Amino acid sequence: MAQKVILTIPDVDADSGNGTPLATAFKWINENFTELYTADANDVDSVNGQTGTVVLDTDDISEGATNLYNYNHTGEVTGATALTITNGAVTNAKMAANSVDSDQYVDGSIDTVHLANDIVTYEKLGVEFTSTEALGSISGSQALDFNNDQIFTATLSGATDFTYSNAKVGTVKDLIVNANGTTFTLPTGTKVVAGTPSTGINFIQVVVTAAGEYWTSISQEQ
Repeated sequence: MAQKVILTIPDVDADSGNGTPLATAFKWINENFTELYTADANDVDSVNGQTGTVVLDTDDISEGATNLYNYNHTGEVTGATALTITNGAVTNAKMAANSVDSDQYVDGSIDTVHLANDIVTYEKLGVEFTSTEALGSISGSQALDFNNDQIFTATLSGATDFTYSNAKVGTVKDLIVNANGTTFTLPTGTKVVAGTPSTGINFIQVVVTAAGEYWTSISQEQ
């Protein structure tokens, strides 16, 4: 039923006699209220511009409130009182700018296809590729952790045996060893391709070519 509007004096000329008669006005008031209390959803075309089936809670209306909620909503968001977003419905166009940050990244979520060319700069490399560890004066057994630094320096105070840990295939490390008149040995698996150890200052470059295999070149300061 369409709303029945009662014409009052501000709506018409007070002397025209065209206002709604009192009996008719009260009749229309009753019919308008009856329309609301029957909560006929078919008579509601839209709420706040949103079309579709609207359910009226008559108990709340009787208390002077209007409790309207979605019912059998269709499309990418479906459901009645609880709504569910369809899988795959959230596209880039529906996301706010900068709404995805490091909190949403998980291991493996960014592959090489999505890394821009030349994006990995020196500043982005880990310390195992950019730092130097000064071991100081050493002797005896000395472990070198390849996860820690790129360059290792040491001055020997006695015979020294070096060992490597976290030596990953493809890793290249540099050792600067001042033998200081003593001797040193490199780990089992070392393949010396150039030079020999000296009791002076040695520049040693190690390339890990397989598990436990270290192709090594040794040179001295000129």
